[in-house]
Amino acid sequence: MDKSGFSSFLLGLGVGIGIGMLFAPKSGEETRQLIKDKTNEGTDYLKQRSNDLRDSAGDLLNKSKDALNRQKDTIADALDAGKQAYREAVNQPPKPAEGTSN
Repeated sequence: MDKSGFSSFLLGLGVGIGIGMLFAPKSGEETRQLIKDKTNEGTDYLKQRSNDLRDSAGDLLNKSKDALNRQKDTIADALDAGKQAYREAVNQPPKPAEGTSN
């Protein structure tokens, strides 16, 4: 959740609680219980949201690791191909120089 969304959530929660207390036709104990319940709902929402964000971050990290491993494999394959090409070039008999006759 970005800072703007979090700030809006807290502002909405505070305004809702304030209006609820002003217009509540309930006793003080009932109002306190209502505030406690709403606060718990907000806490539960934030915990769920943080769990969702943590899971998303974990997924992104796993995808990044997979991409990095694929790149590493590609580089290793290219390096092996380069080594093989070098070996083949070194092991070939030398070509006669152009313009010379034997």
